[in-house]
Amino acid sequence: MGGCGVLSRSGIRKIKNNLLQQLEDKKIKNDYSIDLVKDYMAFWEIKNALIEDIEEKGVSIKYQNGENQFGYKKNDSIAELNKVSTQMLKILDHLGLKPSKHEDKGNVNIEM
Repeated sequence: MGGCGVLSRSGIRKIKNNLLQQLEDKKIKNDYSIDLVKDYMAFWEIKNALIEDIEEKGVSIKYQNGENQFGYKKNDSIAELNKVSTQMLKILDHLGLKPSKHEDKGNVNIEM
């Protein structure tokens, strides 16, 4: 598997600034919309942490209930990643914004 594209702080600021500029261009930049962009950026960091967890642990996690009782369970980060991504898309849709072109660098590349 390839690594999660981690952006520097300046890359994260570029994404936020791009979204804020889109708000300004649409003439909808106000406290409410700025707060939603902040929420989006918080979700963005959570999304990357969840991706990193999935890359590190895999989709199944081994557990031990007792001395001789082992098994596998699904990695809960997968379901959480889906929820976070859905909320991120809802925020962008609600504000009528498009993902920043800088976000492409934050996507996961999976090598087969």
